[in-house]
Amino acid sequence: MDQQREATAALVVIGNEILSGRTVDANLPYLARELNALGIPLLEARMVPDVEARIVEAVNACRARYTYLFTTGGIGPTHDDITAAAVARAFGRRLLRHPEAERRLRAYYPPEKINEARLKMAEMPEGAELIDNPISTAPGFRIDNVFVLAGIPRVMQAMFEGIRHRLAGGPPILSRSLTLMAPEGDVAAILTAIQGDFPDVEIGSYPFFTFGRPGTSIVFRSRDAAACEAARARLEGEARARGIEIGGREENGGAGR
Repeated sequence: MDQQREATAALVVIGNEILSGRTVDANLPYLARELNALGIPLLEARMVPDVEARIVEAVNACRARYTYLFTTGGIGPTHDDITAAAVARAFGRRLLRHPEAERRLRAYYPPEKINEARLKMAEMPEGAELIDNPISTAPGFRIDNVFVLAGIPRVMQAMFEGIRHRLAGGPPILSRSLTLMAPEGDVAAILTAIQGDFPDVEIGSYPFFTFGRPGTSIVFRSRDAAACEAARARLEGEARARGIEIGGREENGGAGR
């Protein structure tokens, strides 16, 4: 990683079942939280179908733009699990059966359960480095800055826990929040002014209704804890001066969780 640049990340979620709405993706929020804790902001996420050309396009675009790229899904035993082949094509490498991955699969399954479909999970781009799977054995893999993980959330999370120590980030991205019992339109000008005074703090505004009343949750995110808290305090003071009711406040010093 170029130490002069802030580490960044992207995620490519692969699978027709996600795009059809049949499966709700749980991997993006998990990775966003965990990467924030490592000081690696997740700056882009794409959802692509089980179409090789689309996967290749997304992988090549994101791996060139970000420090790290993670993919989830498409590394199982069925015909539509084509992520390994697509990543091999993206890197211009041959798709081969990885000897250690095959050994692990043969050790995990009884002989009568070993078949070509299961051995397909040992096929990876030439030169791939295995990512351990402590849940169901079939490994993920890494090539350069691309980490190919399972789509099943429990397995993906176990894989990520095994690689987090390899990721070089920066200070954690901290988060503070403030809830105002007022619609966004009433606080938009205040937020614009505060954002101008605190350019290193990301300020997000999220409207809601509760018991028929409009409200707005304001989230402040930054690597600079003092600036983050100062921006939040500034908003609270401005809101009180205008007679805006302050709702419940959540604070989080643990990287935006």
